[in-house]
Amino acid sequence: MKNNQFHIDFKINGNSFFSVDEVVAYSKTLSGATHQFLEEWFSTDAIIEVKTSGSTGKPKIIQLKKECMINSALATGTFFNLPEKTTALLCMSTVYIAGKMMLVRAIVLGWCLDIVEPVSVPLKGLEKQYDFSAMVPMQLQNSLSEIHRIKKLIVGGGIVSKELEKQIQTISTAVFATFGMTETITHIAVKKLNNFSHAELVSASHYQILPSVSISQDDRGCLVIDAPKVSHDKIITNDVVALVSTEEFRWLGRYDNVINSGGIKLHPEEIEEKLSLVISQRFFVTGIPDKTLGEKLVLIIEQNSDSSAVEQTFRKQIELNLNEAKNLTKYQIPTKIYFVEEFVQTETKKIQRKKILDLLFK
Repeated sequence: MKNNQFHIDFKINGNSFFSVDEVVAYSKTLSGATHQFLEEWFSTDAIIEVKTSGSTGKPKIIQLKKECMINSALATGTFFNLPEKTTALLCMSTVYIAGKMMLVRAIVLGWCLDIVEPVSVPLKGLEKQYDFSAMVPMQLQNSLSEIHRIKKLIVGGGIVSKELEKQIQTISTAVFATFGMTETITHIAVKKLNNFSHAELVSASHYQILPSVSISQDDRGCLVIDAPKVSHDKIITNDVVALVSTEEFRWLGRYDNVINSGGIKLHPEEIEEKLSLVISQRFFVTGIPDKTLGEKLVLIIEQNSDSSAVEQTFRKQIELNLNEAKNLTKYQIPTKIYFVEEFVQTETKKIQRKKILDLLFK
């Protein structure tokens, strides 16, 4: 970095700055979260406190070293070839790590960053072209008609459905799914989702790790991350993976979501990926107690129906779709379907499975 703790080419909404005080003062015209983060970033403290999303448990505050956040920004810039004067769009909340890291990348790498409200349709009303941005799947889904104005896009905070993957195959934007968490300072691996060459189709479902990252598995088959430039301790995850090589892995699902049905271990995320081809509504599968099997597989669908007749018609259509889903094994077919009017979700739009089940079966 240059020029008093930020890169000389760093801009926000077209504004250049000559001092840290100018940056912090300007951030007051943005959101309170952005102003607070930039004040903390430019302070003399070596650490930043960051709130986790709470998708797999209660939200918590963790401490991250600024040095590690800078290293993460440099790794992203190298991997995606995003040098100084890259035009980038920040359309995610700066309360959480994904939004904060867009700011850090711009500061460290010298990007020209535009900041907009973190809404579900972030490109609405914008006319500019951008080299890079980050979105959650819902934002991508709602921006398909305009997404070509972004050259490279990373998508995190949730799984990109097979239906959405199909829809992005014809766009020019290079779209990548990310794998990471707050503790790894956003992504430590990415997976290409579109614009494949014939040779790349073989590894389409694999995540590729970023520079200075190594991976292994523990005795549960869960991913262990060794990324000394962003975390001084190895990170033992609850993500079950299949290691393809020393630099690639295939994500199977969360260890704490695994369903043991009659001795058969089922990964909900793997089943959901297949079901996304025949179900357009938001849904998830889970296991509930069963006297014979221990757990039985059930399907939970978000559906606000006005009458029991409408629900019955919808149920029959879903059951028909399940019967036609030939990619499911007999163990992966849900034994029962439940409907919920509205899913409980985190502030970052991640579905909170446990809370939904608590409400459904209370």
